[in-house]
This record gives sequence, structure tokens and C-alpha cells, in this order.
Amino acid sequence: METVVSGIRSTGKLHLGNYYGALSNFVKMQNEYNCFFFIADLHSLTTHPTPHGLQQTVRQVVVEYLAAGIDPEKSTIYIQSDVPEVAELYLYMNMNAYMGELERAASFKDKVRADPNNVNAGLLTYPVLMASDILIHHGTKVPVGKDQEQHLEMTRTFGNRFNRLYEVDYFKEAFAFSYSDKLVKVPGLDGQGKMGKSNGDANCIYLSDTPDAIRKKVMRAVSDGGPTEMNQVKPEPIQNLFDLMKVVSPASTVQHFDDLYNKCEIRYGDFKKQLAEDMIIATEDVRSRIEEISADNDYISKVVKLGADKAGESARKTIKEVREIIGFKKFY
Repeated sequence: METVVSGIRSTGKLHLGNYYGALSNFVKMQNEYNCFFFIADLHSLTTHPTPHGLQQTVRQVVVEYLAAGIDPEKSTIYIQSDVPEVAELYLYMNMNAYMGELERAASFKDKVRADPNNVNAGLLTYPVLMASDILIHHGTKVPVGKDQEQHLEMTRTFGNRFNRLYEVDYFKEAFAFSYSDKLVKVPGLDGQGKMGKSNGDANCIYLSDTPDAIRKKVMRAVSDGGPTEMNQVKPEPIQNLFDLMKVVSPASTVQHFDDLYNKCEIRYGDFKKQLAEDMIIATEDVRSRIEEISADNDYISKVVKLGADKAGESARKTIKEVREIIGFKKFY
């Protein structure tokens, strides 16, 4: 079986975008591929979380991975920092990564513009750590969005450069992987762009949100004064709300409100109430599992330990071979 590697940064709770864009596919992948799904707590250090905050968010992502249906017996669920070999490979790969190519990375430029007071070396070498996450398990399929494809290209560059430098055919090339042919667009509630934690809690419907929280967020979602002409093109905030409804509601419900919009008869209050109730139904099973798993510390610990053992076995084999290729030798 080919190896799939994917990670989610431990920066907060998972939302509908994570679920429909990634987690629901992960659940299907685990039956056909050798899957490593990790919580990227090392990556999150670039934004300097508090120790308590880091522990809480890591635990939350583990719980939500499990609640979404990822099976720790079929897949390897692990915490990035539990596998120190990743950091060791990161060191070796940094020796073969050049300042110019790292500084040209689009994500680095974006981070510098967004927060010029926090331009740390971890941000600069983020693509090297991402490459190490993939190469440590010889991953060949990586579920990523468009914004990560440049990093994946850099992963291939670093792996191939290692192979050429040491005249070996060791690291395989990893490519972007979409398990589903149908791309799911999950926009946020703020009227622009995709759902994401970086735009604030009000933009996201979290998998753990209570029904009341979902209703309040949806009712406050950005809308407008309503259509003024029959069959007019929907502005972005309204199209986003319809796109959200397409994700969680029956097609007949979407068609009903689309017809009302085209006839200039839509009432956004009614539309949002329906959208909120359909979101509550769509997240009900996951939400209840989150509550159940969150209360079981022993089970969480067991899953994390199992994942660390499985990921560690894979990583230790790679590091042993990499050390031999590089030329490190014990003289005792």
C-alpha cells in the first residue's frame, strides 16, 4: 500500500471546513492506504503558544480525529513531538535547504507581511519541517490544498537533492492527493473566503459547537439587504451562505431557497434558521462522540501511546538508514 501523510496544526478546534475538506476523506482513505495522521505541535511553536494552551489544543485535535471516525488500529494517529526522529531529519534536511529558495516561498512572504514582528527561523524553515514529516515515513500521497502545493514541490526538491548528494535512490517523490474527485467548498461566515480559524471564532462552525452556539453564529453571518432584481447574480457573502447550505442540507432545501432568491422573495432570517438547523443535524454525531471521547482520558492516552509507537517504529528505521547514508558511524 502507498503511504499517505497528513497533519493538522494544533492551533485550536476543528471546524466544518476541516471535516468536509479533509477528515471525512481520511476516514475513507484508511481502508485503502497506509495512513499517518499527525498533530503538528512542532509547527505551532512558530506562533509561541503557552504550554497549557498547547496541551489543550493537541488533546482537542486527537479527540476530534477520533470522533470524526479515524480508527487508530487502521491508521497511525500521533503527536509530532512524540517522534523526535522528525526533528533529527529536519536538522539534516536543513543542511541541504538554501536561504534563497526558503525566502521565496509564498507562505513565508505572507507570514512576514501579516506579522513583521515575528519573523522567526521556524517560519523560514517551515517547508523543511513539512518535508521531514513526509519523508520520515516515505509518504507518496499528501492531501493538501492549493496553498500547500509549493511546499510539496519543495519536499520533492529536498528529497531529490539528498538522493543526488549521496548518490542513492532513497527518498521517493510525494505528490498532492485528493481522495475525492469532488472538491468541497466550505466558506466562512464572515462573507469572504474559506472557513478558517485565523479569521476568528465567528467565522467558523466548530465540530464541538453546541446547537445554541451554531444558531447564534449563523444568524450573525454576513448577508445583505436582499436581491433587487429577478435572477440576479448572488454577491459573495450570499453565495457563501448558499455554498454552506449545499454542504449540509438536502438538495431540495437548497433549491427551495434558490427559487425564493431568484423571485426576490427570500427572507434571510428563515434561510439562516434552516441553515443552522441543518448544520446542527450534520454535526450531531461527531459532536456527541467528541463529548464521549473527551471524558475518557485513559482511551486518549492509549491512542496517543499506540500512535507514538507505530510512528516511532517507522521513523527510527528511516533515521537509521539516513545516518548510514550520510556516513555517521559509531566507533564504540
